[in-house]
Amino acid sequence: MTLLPAFDPVLGHAGAAFIAVLLLSAAWHKLRDLALFRAVLDNYRLLPAAWLPAAALALPLAEATVGLLLLPLETRAAAGWGALALLALVTTAVVINLQRGRARIDCGCGGTEQQPLSWGLVARNAVLGLLCLVIAAPATGRATVWLDLAASLLATLFALGLYALVNQLLANHPRLLDLRNHP
Repeated sequence: MTLLPAFDPVLGHAGAAFIAVLLLSAAWHKLRDLALFRAVLDNYRLLPAAWLPAAALALPLAEATVGLLLLPLETRAAAGWGALALLALVTTAVVINLQRGRARIDCGCGGTEQQPLSWGLVARNAVLGLLCLVIAAPATGRATVWLDLAASLLATLFALGLYALVNQLLANHPRLLDLRNHP
């Protein structure tokens, strides 16, 4: 028994593919330069120094694992909850630092562009969390056909483009504010 309503399978397929790409990409960026990611984690000032090496490895490995588990139907629901837990963890770290007044640090989200902490980042993660709930929810019983798979692919590509746009806007916002405040 689940507390979540059933959703059309296209939403589950597209959502799972989209979140899987985000998690796998984030894991790849972090694992490519563990020393840099460890420095980003250290900058959050939430963990003792002795825990940083393990945390810097554990987080991207968890992201990669959950990202891979989102793809098979058999593990999708559990992985949706895992993705939600990862989002909740990193968003909590962002909120704590925002409340401390530390908005100028890099989020460490795993992109090529540095992105400072912001409430917009928290809102973005909340939307991603809602999508994780859709992924964790059961699918309606209707059979999928080739057109559903094409729609899932196009929806995934659209979501990835929209995500890239939102991230670029979030990364540029502090710079635009600086430009506006300097005559």
